[in-house]
Amino acid sequence: MSIDYNQRIPNNVDLAGDRALQRALEHWQPRFLDWWKELGPSDFAAADVYLRTAVGVDAAGWASYGRVRMPDYRWGIFLADAASDRHIGFGDHLGEPVWQQVPGEYRSPLRRLIVTQGDTEPASVEQQRMLGHCAPSLYDLRNLFQINVEEGRHLWAMVYLLHAYFGRDGREEAEELLERHSGDPDKPRILGTFNEPITDWLSLFMFTYFTDRDGKYQLKSLAESAFDPLARTTQFMLTEEAHHMFVGETGLARVLKRTLEVMTAQGSDDPARVRGAGAIDLPTFQRYLNFWFSSSLDLFGSEVSSNAASSFASGLKGRPDEAQYTDHRCVDASYELAMPDAGGTRVEHVLMRNAMNEVLRTAYVRDCELGLKRWNRLLERSGFDVRVTLPSARFNRAIGVWSAVRCDPSGAQLSAKEFERRKDEWLPSASDRAFVHGLMQRVVVPGRMAAWIAPPERGINNLAIDYEYVHLA
Repeated sequence: MSIDYNQRIPNNVDLAGDRALQRALEHWQPRFLDWWKELGPSDFAAADVYLRTAVGVDAAGWASYGRVRMPDYRWGIFLADAASDRHIGFGDHLGEPVWQQVPGEYRSPLRRLIVTQGDTEPASVEQQRMLGHCAPSLYDLRNLFQINVEEGRHLWAMVYLLHAYFGRDGREEAEELLERHSGDPDKPRILGTFNEPITDWLSLFMFTYFTDRDGKYQLKSLAESAFDPLARTTQFMLTEEAHHMFVGETGLARVLKRTLEVMTAQGSDDPARVRGAGAIDLPTFQRYLNFWFSSSLDLFGSEVSSNAASSFASGLKGRPDEAQYTDHRCVDASYELAMPDAGGTRVEHVLMRNAMNEVLRTAYVRDCELGLKRWNRLLERSGFDVRVTLPSARFNRAIGVWSAVRCDPSGAQLSAKEFERRKDEWLPSASDRAFVHGLMQRVVVPGRMAAWIAPPERGINNLAIDYEYVHLA
């Protein structure tokens, strides 16, 4: 079905054909709008923003662009078109028809998956709500707001599933999604990374590169689900998610480009001189990278997980692009894991199903490395003998088998005392954060950029870089 924007809640799921569901969602809608006003982008309700809005769910021509005030953005419910004769592609139900309703035995774990995914969407909006006040350009300000409204729509996607398929339990979970808040000491968000403060744009770009990339892998896994409405929902969410990662990758490339301009002009990569010229030095860039990458690794969960095994076996959550694998049941397959062992490591063979979190994490790390290769080509062409690197997956972990072991970025094990003594070498210190925060001066003249970041290579939707992407009241 096409998206119907004439309804109070835009949708392509024939919401008008289910009056009880429509009333329930219309009852939830004012709560969402109140949340947006309270914890969405701060102080920009009157701004006209050049935003894209979904007008279809196919790959071509799916969005239109125009000026809209964010409180007037038409959040809605959009599922990718149903595939005819789709069958379950993995697990114990391999080959069976996909489900249009939730099997009773899987109701609780499926609801947990949907709630956990749904909780991340408003969390990121809350984390980023103050960044508009220090945006480095109108181009960047618009990209921030595009991310924010799409995260709001992704919340709607999960809330629809909860209301439509989980009855009273689902409605209560939907209410809870608006009652937890990022960083709240009493009711924080479910996943730790989404309680981290984001008060500067270097953190935003790291978050959208690393943490939204985790979101990509989680969504791709859910897009394989035997529960067809979830699969179709996340398939369309991935279309929007690509922009969020684009903001991260190009934003970090622009930070590095500006840093290299300063280093070249000075003929030095000395961090103090780079900072003195108002750019972000490479060691600080690396420490921020270390923090956000390691925090995002935790989002995949423990290396050995019975929940992951159960989700795969039951068909709730697969591997991204499951068709690339030859064994779709993984009943007897095993996976080698490096485990900590008395200051060293040992190799342990675990059932592949129990290692599904690690399968996803490994694919994620390979994906992250692609961006670093592009950034390092910038550094190589500059003539400076320095590169950015991903730290070991053992570094600074809070979840999993390495969470109780302190390691340096190379993966070498340290005592807790030694790690504490040296952590400011590897992770952003208070002085690093203060320096970066001090660079965050708001720039709102069309086409102008803050001094710590280079301009983008091109504008949005074939517009010029100096287009007024946000008209401030």
